[in-house]
Amino acid sequence: MTEKGYRLGCDIGGTFTDFVLLNDRTGEINIYKCLTTPKDPSDAVEHGIREMEKTTPGFIEKMDEVIHGTTLVINSIIERKGAKTGLITTKGFRDVLEIGRGIRYATYDVFAEFPKPLIPRSLRFEVDERIRSDGTVLKPLDPEEARRTVQALLKTGVESAAVCLINSFENPAHERMVEEIIKKEAPGISVSISYRVLPQIKEYERTSTTATNAYVKPLTGRYLSKLSRRLESIGFKGKLFIMLSSGGVTSIETAAEFPVRIIESGPTAAVIAGQYYGKLFNISEMFCFDMGGTTAKSCLIQKGVAGVVPTFEVGRVQRFMKGSGLTIQVPVVDLMEIGAGGGSIAKVSRLGTLQVGPESSGAEPGPICYGRGGTDPCVTDADLLLGYLDENYFLGGEMKLDRETARRGVEEKVVKPLGVSFVQAIWGIHDLINETMAAAAKTHIAEKGGNPKIVTIVAFGGAGPVHAYGLARKLGAPRLLVPPNAGVGSALGFFTAPRAFDLLRSHKVSLGASDLNEIEKIFRELEAESTTILKKETEGKDIKFERSLDMRFVGQGAETNIPIDERDFTKLKKAEVRRRFDEVYEKLYGRTYPDSEVEFINFKVRASLPEQLLRLPKLGKNKQPHSQAVKGQRKAYSPLARDFIPYTVYDRYKLFPNSNFQGPAVIEEKESTVIVGENASVLTDDYGFLWIDLKNEASI
Repeated sequence: MTEKGYRLGCDIGGTFTDFVLLNDRTGEINIYKCLTTPKDPSDAVEHGIREMEKTTPGFIEKMDEVIHGTTLVINSIIERKGAKTGLITTKGFRDVLEIGRGIRYATYDVFAEFPKPLIPRSLRFEVDERIRSDGTVLKPLDPEEARRTVQALLKTGVESAAVCLINSFENPAHERMVEEIIKKEAPGISVSISYRVLPQIKEYERTSTTATNAYVKPLTGRYLSKLSRRLESIGFKGKLFIMLSSGGVTSIETAAEFPVRIIESGPTAAVIAGQYYGKLFNISEMFCFDMGGTTAKSCLIQKGVAGVVPTFEVGRVQRFMKGSGLTIQVPVVDLMEIGAGGGSIAKVSRLGTLQVGPESSGAEPGPICYGRGGTDPCVTDADLLLGYLDENYFLGGEMKLDRETARRGVEEKVVKPLGVSFVQAIWGIHDLINETMAAAAKTHIAEKGGNPKIVTIVAFGGAGPVHAYGLARKLGAPRLLVPPNAGVGSALGFFTAPRAFDLLRSHKVSLGASDLNEIEKIFRELEAESTTILKKETEGKDIKFERSLDMRFVGQGAETNIPIDERDFTKLKKAEVRRRFDEVYEKLYGRTYPDSEVEFINFKVRASLPEQLLRLPKLGKNKQPHSQAVKGQRKAYSPLARDFIPYTVYDRYKLFPNSNFQGPAVIEEKESTVIVGENASVLTDDYGFLWIDLKNEASI
């Protein structure tokens, strides 16, 4: 029998697909990076694994698991490439997807566009039934009418069906009847019912989330099946797991059933890695910054924990304007996304000024310097021309960059139209994208009650370490941390994520009128359901449960989440529940209202398995001075000197513990490059992390 011991993390991004191979017995890490194949992402997955086989022969059959993150689901929503989907809902609720919350995201813009529903009105059907808010049946569902409605839906040729009936979170009997009829009439069709996808109050959010799940379910199922078969065909005999938007990891069976939960699959992993590093080094305030080829993602980690929010938007008409997208109500790590990546396109705006992003060149054709047919200058082109990147050492020399063609592209598309110098153009591209990210980061940090002047910025992604120093200066952050293998930080983050799944159920009842035994029963049912899901992934391990409540004042529109440590809710007194609510509410809003009644809205359970922690390998005890790691010097642009000055270039693989030096410096590894300005010092620790301390200076 072949001895196992390897785990592979694979993250498919908009431009690159990243691989990290971990040997759990030795802690050894091997990495690889290749361009994403948008037409069939599994092509890049197989290519990368076969390339890694050349350097680590025989590892495929020794792999315990592959942990995967993908942009497939979110891309299919944005590009509207999901399945032809129909909706069956309660009579009178056919237009919920268009009405939404009835809120205008741009109050004074009379031409403001709203996203088109994934399911057009012609594919939305009604059944004449009604369940009250307490779960009692007001009007029973007529099975024959339901059958006729299902048959009418099937005649339209839909590939997938969503079922969302009013108040089904309290009583799913009618939804289950419709589901059974669909399965009987069309056994091969994909079905999503809201009671399983999102048994939660708020009709629009529940319908939108269920419709989205149904829309991407056939595509996701086919992709995961194909990926699984391809992995088996090259000798993989372990388990395939998928990263969830909430920061957990789940089986492909669960991901195929609830694809709406993996929309932010890839970006979440870097945050989970940052959270792990924050706990490892006892950093209480950390700003996780992940900049790849297409977008930049960031998250404020406070007291070692990345926040999880219950809702987010996808497919925005105005990409960075809240309210202009499709609302998805599933737990997701509190990420901020900016259209700022190495592939962000620089152009002249309609106002005659420089604009960078949010449009991206993606993997095909990519920036001009990739030599794959791109004609629009991008951030990576500017970074190359500023001297920050080595055209002969991109991806460790596997991908030669074309400096001269990039130069001509910048001159033609930016320098001449704007009438500026070449240096002003390339620095303007680099600095403007940093300014865009810094402005968004300041807002994000302020909204969370953080202070940018005390955070440690941790940089991930191929472009993250190139821009992190400039971002830190603009934020006024005192310290920057760059982990080893930062260019594949998301793929590495998969190994720090727990096997976990989040479930919730709505049951609206005031605290005074509540039955604590009934609430305990809801918690027990959620724990039993999550246990069934996790048991598919592994057996013989204890499952840990975390409970919480969403509560609010009666008549209020927003809820406050209250953690519950007790394993038996009936042991709590109602007065103690109220005290905890008031404590959390007052901390958030400065005061509470003791005389106002409160009510329960949602009951939540997070189930998780014991973590299989990542064991970071330590560097060797080589006592060589850091000068042994010097590769030479090259001229790169300094914003302080406002000119090109000599930067010392270091080979990161030759830096050993306690290597300490001053900027300006360029620190190169295969998947990313770290830029350090003059007013900063660099220290390498025992694990190879770069600790960069910035002097207090005015931002540029």
